[in-house]
Amino acid sequence: MKRKKFIRYLRAQGCEMLREGGRHSWWHNPALNKRSAVPRHTEIGHILAKKICKDLDIPPFYPP
Repeated sequence: MKRKKFIRYLRAQGCEMLREGGRHSWWHNPALNKRSAVPRHTEIGHILAKKICKDLDIPPFYPP
């Protein structure tokens, strides 16, 4: 899936970007105080997206 679409989903779930790293962006779920790294590739695999959602404790993203 496209990274932009996944980022929109994270924002819709209440997550915020914490900081930019060397090759990843760190995202934070302020409601639960959880964070995860999101790679800056144009495509993010479904398994990785599911893992990021699990780390942030939000529902998994299933693209239409």
